Amino acid sequence: MNEGVVQFLPLIILFAIFYFLIIRPQQKQQKAHQEMLNSLSKGDKIVTSGGLMADIVKVEEDFIKIRLNDSVIVKLDRAFVTKKVEIGNENTKL
Repeated sequence: MNEGVVQFLPLIILFAIFYFLIIRPQQKQQKAHQEMLNSLSKGDKIVTSGGLMADIVKVEEDFIKIRLNDSVIVKLDRAFVTKKVEIGNENTKL
């Protein structure tokens, strides 16, 4: 019985390393992104996955309406919002 545990010890250690270096950080990043999506509100500046910067006009359940310029308003799926741009950081390199 003790030899069986010793044989699987390297595999268990490898899985633990894999979990703490890859799986856990990815879960934290996904959680932070989901919280950012849930906190979006009218007037926020965002960057889409296509690289467009836009202002949020209206927040709906699955979609948001964004203003690309003075005359263009489009509907965007929330999943395509990459990040929220903080006021004053619009001109920083993305």
